[in-house]
Amino acid sequence: MRGTDLEAAYCKARATGLAQEVDLFSRLLDRWFGGAVHSGRGDELVVFFRDVHERRTLDEERAAESSLIRAVLNALPARTAILEADGTILTTNASWNADPGPAGRLSAGERCVNYLEACRAAAATGDRDAQAAVSGLEAVFSGRAPSFSLDYARAVPGGRSRGETWWHMQAFPVDDRRRVVVTHTDITDRVTAEQRAAWQARHDHLTSLPNRVALHEAITEALAEDDGAGRVTVLYMDVDGFKQVNDSLGHSTGDLLLRELAYRLAHRTRPTDVVGRLGGDEFVVVARDCDAEGGEALARRFHGVFDEPFELAGTRLPLTVSIGIATSDPAHAGPEDLLRDADAAMYAAKASGPHRYLVFTPALRTVLEDRWQIASRLREAAANGEFAVRWQPVVDLRSGEVTGAEALLRWNHPQRGLIPPEEFIPVAEENGLIVPITRWLLQVTTAQATAWAREGLDLAIAVNISAVHLASGTLVDDVLGAVGDNGLRTTGLTVELTETSIARDPEQAVEQFSVLRKHGIRVAIDDFGSGYSSLSAVASLPVDVLKVDRALVAGAPPKRLAAPEAILRAVSALGSALGLQVLAEGVETVEQVDRARRVGCAFAQGYQLSRPLAAEHLSGLLEDSRRRTGRQLLPPPSAPA
Repeated sequence: MRGTDLEAAYCKARATGLAQEVDLFSRLLDRWFGGAVHSGRGDELVVFFRDVHERRTLDEERAAESSLIRAVLNALPARTAILEADGTILTTNASWNADPGPAGRLSAGERCVNYLEACRAAAATGDRDAQAAVSGLEAVFSGRAPSFSLDYARAVPGGRSRGETWWHMQAFPVDDRRRVVVTHTDITDRVTAEQRAAWQARHDHLTSLPNRVALHEAITEALAEDDGAGRVTVLYMDVDGFKQVNDSLGHSTGDLLLRELAYRLAHRTRPTDVVGRLGGDEFVVVARDCDAEGGEALARRFHGVFDEPFELAGTRLPLTVSIGIATSDPAHAGPEDLLRDADAAMYAAKASGPHRYLVFTPALRTVLEDRWQIASRLREAAANGEFAVRWQPVVDLRSGEVTGAEALLRWNHPQRGLIPPEEFIPVAEENGLIVPITRWLLQVTTAQATAWAREGLDLAIAVNISAVHLASGTLVDDVLGAVGDNGLRTTGLTVELTETSIARDPEQAVEQFSVLRKHGIRVAIDDFGSGYSSLSAVASLPVDVLKVDRALVAGAPPKRLAAPEAILRAVSALGSALGLQVLAEGVETVEQVDRARRVGCAFAQGYQLSRPLAAEHLSGLLEDSRRRTGRQLLPPPSAPA
């Protein structure tokens, strides 16, 4: 007995004279017994035992369960409290107790504090989150709602510069006595990630400017506020020659340029304007309270952004921009309409020359619809047999003989009749159709040249190539493929590109021209004198023929040039010195033919010599001449063609 709870109870009973309760475990019986210990006479010990095994076992189970619940509560990362039915805090977990202040909770609270009343006090100060919490908690306590949840923010102690934390509150009943569990979970990382993702979804990753989605929202909001007053203007900007920056200096430099441009544009807009990037080198400004005239003033301001060259990678880049302007009206019901028309105006401005701006008008819409119809029909024109080739003879001015012919594409539209090349070729270039059309043309023309050779006609042919085709990277394969398919000797073909086309990317031109010339195909620069190339620049290109622009031949060159005949003579002389054949194109009078011959041009073509002819017509004229004279001569201009 000594050293047991029974001895301790006996001693206390003798000292106090009061009976003491004690529980003892009998190893022999393997049961718990409870007893009342009395002090008897002298050293007597009087104990009345009763079996308490079931009660003691139940108490231990409850204690173990309570310990488990406490361990589970403390393991929860969320700040958790169990509330009595009146809102009083019954117990809390370690996370709740770690911070006695209100951070992360709508109100501070310790055990025995009425949390619901504390939230009501916060709600009375105007705290809307606390007001929502009170409403939700009351609904759960009353059984009107099975649960309640709320996301709310709390400022981090230390000031606004430290930011804020976000929390998710949940409340739900746990037993039939209407006790409620309340948890507060820190969701700051999740909310921050969601906010970052939402921001990234509406902003350009390179420049941090609003992207297409955000611009659509800005235009929609501006149109709603404008309410049809016609004072929402969209400016659509495209950097002229940006591709050359990427190709020559690399995409990393191009990215630096776009960032610098975004910075400059953002600092040239008004506080109410929104400047964004659609992608590539295309930027958009949404201007509120701005009519078309104001849009033009903004366009001039944005042109000023480009007055100062861009300093990038140790290089000064003088750049220009094309701008399209569209202003709201009843025809512009949504952001897509304004962006579409501003984009169209931008392309029209770019087509008229670099560094221009243009306001969209209904007339331009008509032109665009017409171009769209042309593009739609153009896709099937070759398959439908609507294309035709006409041949303009090239004449040797010394002998008068026809030595070749330039292939000129014509389109016989089933409804509109003959559409001139200057109307449908730009449309084909814009819509990605020029390369397949040129492939078709190369096949048809090389087949015709082979047929002429079989007939005994000695004619070299020339085919015009677009700058778009040059940039596509397939030009060499397309030309050599057509020559090989039709069995044409390569020296019988000349490809022509305009001076301005070559100037877009001289390095690419040199690379492809060199390959073509290695295979015997000749290269001609068309419309020489209409651009800004010098003969020294031409000398660095692998070309064979200079086709002098008709303006020089006619004696009416651009205003920047004087003494056209002297210039024409210099071009001819220097071209010949460089080993290039010089051809005067567009000769339309006897005087122009004489001028071309006088200054030393070796070849000429134009209406004075012959209009473009169908292949069979040209064949007939030359075969007739060969029978009569043994030479390939054209009839005199006065003779019927």
